[in-house]
Amino acid sequence: MSPAHEHLPVNTPPATIPEPLRPALQPVLDDVAPLAERFTAAGHRLYLVGGVVRDLLLGSPLPDVDIDLTTDALPEQTKAILRGWADAVWTQGERFGTIGAKQGDREFEITTHRAEAYRPDSRKPDVEFSDAIEADLSRRDFTVNAMALSLPDLELVDPFDGMVDLLVHRRLRTPLAPEESFSDDPLRMLRAARFLAGYGLVPDGELIAAVKALAPRLEIVAPERLRLELDKLMVVEDPSAGLWFLVDTGLAQEFLPELPAMRLEQDPIHHHKDVLAHTIAVVAKTRRLDLEGRPNKRVRLAALLHDVGKPKTRSFANGGVSFHHHEVVGARMARERLTALRYPNDETDDIVQLVYLHLRFHTYAMGWTDAAVRRFVRDAGALLPELIELTRCDCTTRNQRKAERLSRRMDELEERIAVLQEQEELAAMRPDLDGTQVMAHLGVEPGRWVGEALDHLLQLRLDEGPLGEEEAYRRLDQWWAAREG
Repeated sequence: MSPAHEHLPVNTPPATIPEPLRPALQPVLDDVAPLAERFTAAGHRLYLVGGVVRDLLLGSPLPDVDIDLTTDALPEQTKAILRGWADAVWTQGERFGTIGAKQGDREFEITTHRAEAYRPDSRKPDVEFSDAIEADLSRRDFTVNAMALSLPDLELVDPFDGMVDLLVHRRLRTPLAPEESFSDDPLRMLRAARFLAGYGLVPDGELIAAVKALAPRLEIVAPERLRLELDKLMVVEDPSAGLWFLVDTGLAQEFLPELPAMRLEQDPIHHHKDVLAHTIAVVAKTRRLDLEGRPNKRVRLAALLHDVGKPKTRSFANGGVSFHHHEVVGARMARERLTALRYPNDETDDIVQLVYLHLRFHTYAMGWTDAAVRRFVRDAGALLPELIELTRCDCTTRNQRKAERLSRRMDELEERIAVLQEQEELAAMRPDLDGTQVMAHLGVEPGRWVGEALDHLLQLRLDEGPLGEEEAYRRLDQWWAAREG
């Protein structure tokens, strides 16, 4: 527990937020105080709710933009209160009780207290409004998210001991019986994996039992929602605990069956791990960040799927086990799974290409020519940094000497790439002549011969490096003459 939390009672939540925690909340309070005053004047209560309360208690940075609020005011009453204060109001979520508003740089989502329930065959809730904050909190996913701060007095509403679960027991459980919570919204089971990994929590025994029993209910969840939740898991600092939870509870079998399938395959290269353990270790090792400073999701997903082809390619010969061409099979399987989860085409293409290329480096020890280095760079394209990251992280051996040898080889390859990039502009690798030059020189119109000529020149570029225009024209003439002959 951090110093800011040392004074918190173990068993009884405080009535108000302790003074040491208030400075972190102050920027949010400053923005929401005028709104809270308007709700109070109208005879309604307003609460900060959900993640902002959880993160405040953890001492985590609070969001800069979006603030979730809940109120006993009905949507029509909320809109009336916002009139004359908000710069903009949107009502797309009104039938679910949510009114959006923007004031300055801050965005708010204000939702009427809900006591929603789900039909057994439904993906969407039947929404019933409530005037009780406790009823609203009872329908939330986990106790650590079922806390609210009343405004403006900052009284903590914590009917399910979420603060104790968060700060003392480090426990993940549901406000109501987990069977009821997960039956209502099966995606909560998948969300549990993210909270276990992201906050270092331990699942309650009843929660585990409920997930194992209800895992098949994921079938009613739209693939897009599954994808978004998987994405959130993959960008936590270390998703390992969440991934193991998905496998151990049977959740992965329902939407990502390739993952538990790898548990059955013993990897002859990584003798201390099965393929699944190796895979999760590779995912955890990746530390490349995206433009927003989070773990690179595409690298993480490529790491998750890079060995999915091993179960289908396992063969036994000469007393050993091999997985020949598992990168080819794995690329095809990765595309099928990512497509089923409705990943965008460009993202799918990138992840599949990383899976397909992840073994390329292992032939480097046989001796790569400059031409081979050029082809490696060309095939990786814009994914080169991600491919290098995946290749490095794919080494999880406990043999220190072997690990150091692989690292040195990777360092050497990166140095060779850097030299060639400086000398030859590999990032913009193209033939020495363009299509216009080819057509003018050969006296031909646009057509397949131009494309074939450019392909020929590109292969020469890859094999030999830059030729220069004069030599390129000479080689083009040779190719054209051979074609006519």
